[in-house]
Amino acid sequence: MLLLLLLVWGPHFENHGLQAADLSKPIDKRIYKGTQPTCHDFNHLTATAESVSLLVGFSAGQVQLIDPIKKETSKLFNEERLIDKSRVTCVKWVPGSESLFLVAHSSGSMYLYNVEHTCGTTAPHYQLLKQGESFAVHTCKSKSTRNPLLKWTVGEGALNEFAFSPDGKFLACVSQDGFLRVFNFDSVELHGTMKSYFGGLLCVCWSPDGKYIVTGGEDDLVTVWSFVDCRVIARGHGHKSWVSVVAFDPYTTSVEESDPMEFSGSDEDFQDLLHFGRDRANSTQSRLSKRNSTDSRPVSVTYRFGSVGQDTQLCLWDLTEDILFPHQPLSRARTHTNVMNATSPPAGSNGNSVTTPGNSVPPPLPRSNSLPHSAVSNAGSKSSVMDGAIASGVSKFATLSLHDRKERHHEKDHKRNHSMGHISSKSSDKLNLVTKTKTDPAKTLGTPLCPRMEDVPLLEPLICKKIAHERLTVLIFLEDCIVTACQEGFICTWGRPGKVGVLSSPNQASSPGGTVV
Repeated sequence: MLLLLLLVWGPHFENHGLQAADLSKPIDKRIYKGTQPTCHDFNHLTATAESVSLLVGFSAGQVQLIDPIKKETSKLFNEERLIDKSRVTCVKWVPGSESLFLVAHSSGSMYLYNVEHTCGTTAPHYQLLKQGESFAVHTCKSKSTRNPLLKWTVGEGALNEFAFSPDGKFLACVSQDGFLRVFNFDSVELHGTMKSYFGGLLCVCWSPDGKYIVTGGEDDLVTVWSFVDCRVIARGHGHKSWVSVVAFDPYTTSVEESDPMEFSGSDEDFQDLLHFGRDRANSTQSRLSKRNSTDSRPVSVTYRFGSVGQDTQLCLWDLTEDILFPHQPLSRARTHTNVMNATSPPAGSNGNSVTTPGNSVPPPLPRSNSLPHSAVSNAGSKSSVMDGAIASGVSKFATLSLHDRKERHHEKDHKRNHSMGHISSKSSDKLNLVTKTKTDPAKTLGTPLCPRMEDVPLLEPLICKKIAHERLTVLIFLEDCIVTACQEGFICTWGRPGKVGVLSSPNQASSPGGTVV
């Protein structure tokens, strides 16, 4: 029988620097037979130095509530698999709640539980509460309150991941049918949808202010979706295989209010303005809201997010104001981090400018880490490259070296059937390989639900570095480091990059079987 080991370690911080955890002394260790942990979530609302509530989902459908500090097993939900027999794909505590949690399964269903209620000894019966396009919500019919409280059926195929918005009011779900669906969690209303370029969507995350959602999946792309406008605003191409995790870095999200013509100070002062600390990360939403206020002071906005995939690569991306606000004048000259392809459209581009509802063809946009789709004349190409090179020389925000980007051009193309390879508009029919659903993929491509590649800006990663030998499964941004983990069981903590150079060497540890970071 399969034996799986679940280990839990505590963080070791000294003098604001991350020290390697002592893996010989885990806080808790458990061995499981016949099933394996697939996901987990800590309840940060109730966590103390003496106790912490940890939910663990399993491949056979059960969910276990444990306290690794007290070494207690509190409850086991769906123990007899009467609620759902399929694999648990995602489990999370409901924000602001000490007792409610949500569980997603590969069956395409989600269930809302209360830790204070039992699951019952018979299979639950449901009655319809609300339904809409490609989703339905049912309540559990019972004489006494029992779990699950609600059953959500979302899309077609497996429900791969979900994520709550920072304020806890909205829920973003990604499914094997290739759809992102965003719901108002309390009112159970569908806010908006997005379709992958092809294949299923595997991961999803929110920006720290809740204005943008990034997804990744089997099209090898990261896709940026605007929550306010309900549309795709950019795609990122850097991975050579499926994207398994996407995550925003709240500590390098930058909002700067300054005179666009003046700046003085040392490099250290500039870095202090750009990098958010723990106490500033929580204020991102209020500061970003000033962009839409009556305050006329210029605001410079940059989001940084990362992604890891089955190609064993870590990619870091910048989402800058020239992408977020393409028709507004920049607060100051942008620092170009990529000038290699700054004047040539990507393969498959028809050379047309990007258009948006209610606007005519806009002027060409200056790009930082994105590839422009607008046509650029030969006469202005040399000037653009020179401007980009000068700006790149004085760039202070992009702290990551790009020398690793050359290496990936010499690697063999990924041979997986769902690999993106070289993007071309002529191959859109071949790329549109999605599971058959009620929505015809051919009818969604080229619509706001799934714009063509040439219709939105194409981002390039600041860095795309191979950091593992097996597919990567974890990406976490902490204040002092970046944490990654792979299918082989290695957990690596990476020092945050400085002004020069790439990711510093990791503190690496291995563990048999499964791990909980």
